[in-house]
Amino acid sequence: MGMTSKYIWMNGELVEFEKATVHFLTPALHYGIGVFEGIRCYATDDGPAVFRLEDHVNRLINSAKVLGFTNLLYSAEEIADAIKLTVAVNEFTECYIRPLIHLSGGGWNLNVDGGKADVGIAVWEWSNYLGADALQYGVRANIASFTRHHPNVMMTKAKICGNYANSFLAKTESLRLGFDEAILLDPQGYVAECTGENLFIVQNKKIYTPNLAPVLEGITRHSLIALAGDLGYEVTETLISRDQLYTADEVFVCGTAAECIALREIDFRVIGSGNMGPVTKELQQAFQLAIHGKHPRSAEWLDYVNVAESLPLRRAASA
Repeated sequence: MGMTSKYIWMNGELVEFEKATVHFLTPALHYGIGVFEGIRCYATDDGPAVFRLEDHVNRLINSAKVLGFTNLLYSAEEIADAIKLTVAVNEFTECYIRPLIHLSGGGWNLNVDGGKADVGIAVWEWSNYLGADALQYGVRANIASFTRHHPNVMMTKAKICGNYANSFLAKTESLRLGFDEAILLDPQGYVAECTGENLFIVQNKKIYTPNLAPVLEGITRHSLIALAGDLGYEVTETLISRDQLYTADEVFVCGTAAECIALREIDFRVIGSGNMGPVTKELQQAFQLAIHGKHPRSAEWLDYVNVAESLPLRRAASA
């Protein structure tokens, strides 16, 4: 996966890709003290557009609050403008966007107030997170031996860098076992989420998803629930047991990177027909229309990148 670009935005300046570095002793590297977002920009007939930019930036700011940052250098509006600028100057029509707020310049006493919060934004061309055939055919998953964080051990509503050691352990285990993705159970043994995706099951044309207590409140998750309602489907948040996955008519997962993907097999059990089911397909198609500006929801969910508007900010950032 190539992650190169022309520029990365760092604390108000556009820095050439090769020069966008942090010091080895940055405490975020040693302790995982940072928060991030995963955002996508998509090509549309009216130019590149960022999907649900305001919602993502607000979650980034909220994650920083949850982690304990009290004095952020930039407002949500300034970060959103910087994101559009970074996409524009890199001349991408479709890309993945990674804003990061991380502790730097202190914090070695394990106190978030001992350092300062630096902000960076990178963009790169990225597609097919779960593989080239995932959108069409779905992927294989297993139940991880690792448990999703207890909500009072790690903050499950914030995208904290250190939280993702949990996902790394589970995903690496699954890949080594020959699967594509891992499903984590919550501390009570109910289905929580995957390593980077929320999960849904379909039974008798009704859609169910784990309740919010142990999971990240995914923005793609929220989008699919809205699209399902538009299509006339009932979506229920509830406890889901492991065996309900095996007997579901369909299982699908969603996230910024994965988008909307079917799980065709779990723990060597074929799900439904073994192919993407009709409900998943309908939702996937609606989502693809929405992100590319061809759906009634697109007007409220897309934030278009206007190069002309971004250039003044570029000059100020480079001054």
